[in-house]
Amino acid sequence: MSDAKALLFLALAAVAIFFVAAWVRSARQTGERPQPGPLALAIGFVTNFFDTLGIGSFAPTTSIWKLKGIVRDERIPGTLNVGHALPTIVQAFIFIAIVQVEMTTLIGMIAAAIAGAWLGAGVVAGWPRRRVQTGMGIALLVAAVFFAMKNRGILPPDGEALGLHSSLLWVGIAGNFVLGALMTLGIGLYAPCMILVALLGMNQQAAFPIMMGSCAFLMPVGGLRFIARGSYSLRAAVGLTIGGIPAVMLAAFVVKSLPLTSLRWLVFGVVLYTAVAMLRSARRAEPEPGA
Repeated sequence: MSDAKALLFLALAAVAIFFVAAWVRSARQTGERPQPGPLALAIGFVTNFFDTLGIGSFAPTTSIWKLKGIVRDERIPGTLNVGHALPTIVQAFIFIAIVQVEMTTLIGMIAAAIAGAWLGAGVVAGWPRRRVQTGMGIALLVAAVFFAMKNRGILPPDGEALGLHSSLLWVGIAGNFVLGALMTLGIGLYAPCMILVALLGMNQQAAFPIMMGSCAFLMPVGGLRFIARGSYSLRAAVGLTIGGIPAVMLAAFVVKSLPLTSLRWLVFGVVLYTAVAMLRSARRAEPEPGA
């Protein structure tokens, strides 16, 4: 293992420990006792299982919550970032260890995503419900487009490079900064990051440690800002975490791959429906004081 990769793992472990400590401290201060039921745990398991296989977790989780009315719309972005953070950290440890990618590219794009998430979370955490509904409706439409592109084979052809250099590296860093900021609104980073990497001529397998490493650092960073403002559902977030971690291990080490095209079309339909429902909710909602 290279020294750079070892330092990255140490940083990832430090972020995880700091995030858990801050989250537990905040939960104790609120006095709320998170007791996720079977449905919350099942949502965490299913969404993180397919997330590990490359489907993504944000759009499916949002769709389930919206259809079942589990989490209030304005708390969905925060709950996604807080609840999926620890399962994604587990993914990052696994894929950074087993998939080859140049460390300069990996670390640069991860740092950019963290900066984008910190900026984005500070903005989105203070938004009123109507604005969040509108933003997430648009985000889900974008996610549906990515699902359709993946299924129709419209993605750029696979390259061979395992890293970026010169101007292409700066383009990749700038692109991941934007994706990190959008992540806090509920636009999953996986599909757009995979497209960005392919457009820059990299092997799409190299996208896995980049996108999972980016999310593993940016989600705790962004999640802490949502936690500080209380802009998330504690019970739903704990359900995602407890259900998600064993699902990641199962998908990564036991299942490894599945034929996912039919599932992506199903997710496409559900996400498209949820996007329309979110935008309709925003249109019907009365403007909130100070919005």
